[in-house]
Amino acid sequence: MDQILGSGMLPFLLLFVVLYFFMIRPQLKRQKMERKFQTDIKKGSKVVMTSGIHGKVVETNETEGTVLIETQAGRIKFEKSAISMEMSKRFLKTADKK
Repeated sequence: MDQILGSGMLPFLLLFVVLYFFMIRPQLKRQKMERKFQTDIKKGSKVVMTSGIHGKVVETNETEGTVLIETQAGRIKFEKSAISMEMSKRFLKTADKK
């Protein structure tokens, strides 16, 4: 009876292990990097918001978790979580090439 139960559970266990290493773990790692990026943002950083707005950080408010971004349209207050890590890094790479 134990062999039947053990061999029946093996495929599910292997499926969970594969899902963990190929989907769950990389996503957790990416989220951790994104949180670190958002906490390390400081005055003068050039960023791109998830909505596509480009700007420069003028002021950060750690207690509220917000940043004041200066754009061509003026100054706008955003949550730090609205800053895109990937887009900001691409923005900096293209700015360095110019």
